[in-house]
Amino acid sequence: MPIASPEVYAEMLDRAKAGAFAYPAINVTSSQSLNAALRGFAEAESDGIIQVSTGGAEYLSGPTVKNMVTGAVALATYAHEVAKNFPVNIALHTDHCPKDKLDGYVRPLLAISKERVGRGEAPLFQSHMWDGSAVPLDENLDIAAELLAEAAAAHVVLEIEVGVVGGEEDGVENAINHKLYTTVEDGLAMVDKLGLGEKGRYMAALTFGNVHGVYKPGNVKLRPEILKEIQDAVGARAGKDKPLALVFHGGSGSLLSEIREALDYGVVKMNIDTDTQYAFTRPVVEHMFKNYDGVLKIDGEVGNKKLYDPRAWGKSAEAGMAQRISQACEDLRSTGTTLSK
Repeated sequence: MPIASPEVYAEMLDRAKAGAFAYPAINVTSSQSLNAALRGFAEAESDGIIQVSTGGAEYLSGPTVKNMVTGAVALATYAHEVAKNFPVNIALHTDHCPKDKLDGYVRPLLAISKERVGRGEAPLFQSHMWDGSAVPLDENLDIAAELLAEAAAAHVVLEIEVGVVGGEEDGVENAINHKLYTTVEDGLAMVDKLGLGEKGRYMAALTFGNVHGVYKPGNVKLRPEILKEIQDAVGARAGKDKPLALVFHGGSGSLLSEIREALDYGVVKMNIDTDTQYAFTRPVVEHMFKNYDGVLKIDGEVGNKKLYDPRAWGKSAEAGMAQRISQACEDLRSTGTTLSK
């Protein structure tokens, strides 16, 4: 299947909310990790979301180049071609973008998609995230409203963050404190500013104790019931059940019961990065340890080309990451739900 059209992406998100499941949103930084994500979704018979952060996009452009737009465009162009060979629908998304990087990342990418749409083509990416967690709520929503209008013109979905995800990701670091919990008042203010779809489609990353990175269950208190409280308050005002499409950030270490509860409250997208990074790297470590005398030229020998060929360990890395993604699909109830069936 090709990369999802705006219409297909909308249907994916609607079906997820109606069916109380969510799509794993997998961060990638290379063609290998992209291929692993495609394989994982296909093996799970699940549609999915593949995303690239600002740091990931810089890396994709070349570590000495560090051009976020170049890296993101290159990834998307590659994905549009290789995704045709997989029997699932894939949406492309850009992850956390703080205020100081909007002009160098999200806005240029939106302009590219708007030009494509003007030529009768599909947008390059299907959604973009504006991370306004580091600025006051009023400013966050003002910028979100501006970006929502731009996104709607480009047939792109916007993702915003209201509240704060703790921990660190790509240089954006937030303390672990009361700001990890979005309030009902915050949610209502968001809807007052952005509407419920009439101004453009958006997803909301509301926070309920989420933390990026690696942590063990119990270190941070997740409170998924916060999502229900906000959905109920917004729904009562709008006369709708679960009117918001929600995003779960910082889920590493979460209990399955907490994840499933969040799904019941309208989460349609869950970001997964830390766990898939490890799943990609772990088989490489095993290969190197087991075959150190073949991957290294020791004592004047020539090593074993079949073992240090990047494809040898790369295949293992991709298989490990794909397996973890298939597990994520099962955890998020998206296994077997692809629109292509």
